[in-house]
Amino acid sequence: MKHHFLILLAFGATFACSRNRPSSPGVPADTADSSRHPAAGLACCSDLPDRFQTTPAPTTGTANPVTADLTGMVLIPGGKFMMGGDSIWGRPDEFPAHWVEVSPFYMDIHEVTNRQFQAFVDATGYVTTAERKPDWEEMKKQVPPGTPKPPDEVMVAASLVFTPPNHAVPLDNPQVWWSWVPGADWKHPEGPQSNLAGREDHPVVHVSWDDAVAYCQWAGKRLPTEAEWEYAARGGAAAATYPWGNERVTRGDVKANVWEGNFPNLNSGRDGFRGTAPVGRYPANPYGLHDLAGNVWEWVSDWYDAGYYARCQQAGVVVDPQGPAAPNDPDEPLAPKKVTRGGSFLCSDQYCSGFRIGARMKTTRDTGLSHTGFRCVVSVPASNLSGSPH
Repeated sequence: MKHHFLILLAFGATFACSRNRPSSPGVPADTADSSRHPAAGLACCSDLPDRFQTTPAPTTGTANPVTADLTGMVLIPGGKFMMGGDSIWGRPDEFPAHWVEVSPFYMDIHEVTNRQFQAFVDATGYVTTAERKPDWEEMKKQVPPGTPKPPDEVMVAASLVFTPPNHAVPLDNPQVWWSWVPGADWKHPEGPQSNLAGREDHPVVHVSWDDAVAYCQWAGKRLPTEAEWEYAARGGAAAATYPWGNERVTRGDVKANVWEGNFPNLNSGRDGFRGTAPVGRYPANPYGLHDLAGNVWEWVSDWYDAGYYARCQQAGVVVDPQGPAAPNDPDEPLAPKKVTRGGSFLCSDQYCSGFRIGARMKTTRDTGLSHTGFRCVVSVPASNLSGSPH
């Protein structure tokens, strides 16, 4: 169908997911042999269609604890930890592990909800990226020279929606389960016939990185750095593979909203949901933070650079890293990408194990997806390190 043209265009000629994962010492004893899961190195939020915008990224700003409402946030104590490279499930860009030190900060206990995002839109009149028509002049800057313009019928306000096939498929072609759906946006998660009724407390989705930054600026907050996000997710447990510890997600009690069954066509819904879940539905980590694994991927402030971790390791202990100065994805060098963390309801050990603490993905900053959202943080002033949220 013609409406799939933009998806095919956006995928390009490369496929960046690597099946070659470095091994890592200290892997939990009940972690399955990766040879049983040949697709575990694939990325469920990588090599996806994007809108190809190249306009300058908005500045993330400085969170202002004077104006920010700290209700619903917890104070994360500063400290030093080993970042990245947590298990045999890790992809190459999650290595090498390296020492990082972060200062204290406040973090939302859950992802920003539809209810919260609605308040932002009501107050500002903000229009999200997915609600705007793509600009071909901007798109051309991120595709190979000579790429034809997509048909007019697909150059409309739209977003990327997970559309599972009705049968098992190979896991090397995300085009099969993603569709460019006109009219899909944060208010209409599956398309124009859907709405948010009953989902007011689900995480907002179909928000681009630009949209997340705009919300943070309105709230007097900011996106977490990748280092802050991982430090908070570890909850003080240095050797943990997951926010709840080292037990595999499929064992024992329900731990998070993830894919359970054969991806991408069969999801048993054992955790109670086959799409997004209300925030805070699953147990918190030791810092009191919910949904750091599964539910939706979360934007962080950092640009994606495949070689960034190696440079950090060479630098010794890196204090409050802000990420690389510029994006660098060797697989799609024309597409500037930001990092997302935490996995989503689409993640499984069969496919990407994105709910691991160390798992990271890359997405162009103007791309909205039906499994991507965000949460906010606020810096702690040096004069108020003993403060607490109200």
